[in-house]
Amino acid sequence: MTTERFTATYDMESPVGLDRAAAVAAGEQSTGTFVRLAAETDDLRARSGARIEAIRPTGSSPTPSLPSRAKGEVYERGEVTISWPMDNIGPSLPNLMATIAGNLFELAEFSAIRLLDVTLPPSFAAALPGPQFGIGGTRSLMGVAEGPMIGTIIKPSIGLTADETASLVDTLAGAGIDFIKDDELQANGPGCPLEERATRVMDVLNRHADRSGRKVMYAFNMTDDLDAMAHHLDMLERLGATCAMASLYSVGLVGLRWLRDRSPLPIHAHRNGWGLMSRSPHIGIAFPAMQKIWRLAGADHLHVNGLRNKFTEPDAVVTNAARSVQAPIAGAAAGAIALPVFSSGQTVWQVGPSADVLGNQDFLFCAGGGIMSHPGGPAAGITALRQAAEAARIGVPIRDHAREQPELAQALAHFKEVL
Repeated sequence: MTTERFTATYDMESPVGLDRAAAVAAGEQSTGTFVRLAAETDDLRARSGARIEAIRPTGSSPTPSLPSRAKGEVYERGEVTISWPMDNIGPSLPNLMATIAGNLFELAEFSAIRLLDVTLPPSFAAALPGPQFGIGGTRSLMGVAEGPMIGTIIKPSIGLTADETASLVDTLAGAGIDFIKDDELQANGPGCPLEERATRVMDVLNRHADRSGRKVMYAFNMTDDLDAMAHHLDMLERLGATCAMASLYSVGLVGLRWLRDRSPLPIHAHRNGWGLMSRSPHIGIAFPAMQKIWRLAGADHLHVNGLRNKFTEPDAVVTNAARSVQAPIAGAAAGAIALPVFSSGQTVWQVGPSADVLGNQDFLFCAGGGIMSHPGGPAAGITALRQAAEAARIGVPIRDHAREQPELAQALAHFKEVL
């Protein structure tokens, strides 16, 4: 038995009042149900029951934010923190999720509920693997000692053959890219089988590495069933690949942890589908909570969207996400720091601001059109991104720095500044 507890903080809205709603959630997610059971003794509740740690009202509304079967004259909203004993679940991520993000999302007493954060005792994090490579290991494999790592995504997302993909990779590797990834839509379909694609691509990258002494990292999308992913890992290691990509929601927490335990390569964790959890302010999970769980399961790289992006998240949310990925987790090995990945409509204009929000240049900056559509070609596009990073590092305004950097000047003129 241990006295350690873990906590979750929620944004809740309820027609029955926050006190009653919090009590229902605590009961539903621990020892209680809709009626009092004889077996639910005072001793059992003291030993295994959830506990309401804090309730902070933030407002109210005459109408519900989400459809709600329970009705009220006013819908009270606030932040509620609930804790549970560690003895209920042990160091198990799947069962942590069942506890903090399970049936409570469906309870009639809520007209809004969103998981904001989770706090775990150091013993929980210490029992889990965390990232195997993280920032330092990724830099070492890429041969990039400082500055942001510059990457891109294979486009068109899907439809290229293995040979066409390898041809594009040849161009990008020759242009000096650090990182390339499959799109999440390109996995192991008959039109471009993974083994054939990986064989062609690694032939190209190994040849470039023999000449330059530095191997471009390629994140192959190996998202699949467990047996297939085991085969994919063996194949990628045999070919000399340096990164495996998995779609987080497709493989799940168990699949991610399974990969971490078996992979000799960094895990590039793609969060496609994240909008389902995050887009509504009234339900779902906030990224600072979810990224802790993905990191503890073994994600080395985590997408955080991009500043001034093409999606719906505002810069404040992206900033919070990127910072959270680099925040230490108590008890985790070396803090379980992962590499934040900025992407989504990124150009030279966002490099400096990305460094500014983190306070460092330990990030992967992925640009597609921001590289490939540079007027001087891909090599100039990559150079311009590095020049933008240099401007941020030495504290010179980007337009001033561009006066002596023609690639950067071309990029600033070509790409519209997004405010």
